[in-house]
Amino acid sequence: MANDDVFDRLTTCAVDVLQVKAESVTADASLTDDLGASSLIQVELVMAVEEEFGISVPDESVEEIRTVGDLHRLILSLVAR
Repeated sequence: MANDDVFDRLTTCAVDVLQVKAESVTADASLTDDLGASSLIQVELVMAVEEEFGISVPDESVEEIRTVGDLHRLILSLVAR
């Protein structure tokens, strides 16, 4: 799966769940500080990503996600399995 395709699909999930503009979803964007996601909303985002990509994100990995880039790298590692 192409890196750009994964990021585009992640962006769509983030826009839907976080109710933010697509241009604000950048690799460096902090989920909490820049995109305003509470911990509950972050869980919803992970669930949306799991459904979108047909993956299962381990609970311990969720705790390490701080930025959109973190989530993107995690998705890439999980879809590559």
